[in-house]
Amino acid sequence: MENIYAAMLLHKAGKSIDEASVTKVLEAAGITVDEVQIKALVASLSEVNIDEAIKAAPTMMAAAPVAAPTDGEAKPAAAPAEDKKKKAEEEKAKEEAALEGLGALFG
Repeated sequence: MENIYAAMLLHKAGKSIDEASVTKVLEAAGITVDEVQIKALVASLSEVNIDEAIKAAPTMMAAAPVAAPTDGEAKPAAAPAEDKKKKAEEEKAKEEAALEGLGALFG
């Protein structure tokens, strides 16, 4: 996984993704380099448009878990249908915001 992160970092920086560059990034991070994995990664990415792959990636981030109430707040036993619909809309908005943040990270 670290190899992919190194490649993504190089892509974001506008650098070429080659064996030497990925190796340097991993070594700078103090990670043990496996040359076979690096060669396989570079070969795999040589024909991939990374920007398009990022845009086409399915949603990988789930909405952040909500913390349990702490100040003696009690949850209602059963939420009305309106509350459930509102929560679903809020979760969808959170997912969209997370995707926008992820897109800004890589492009």
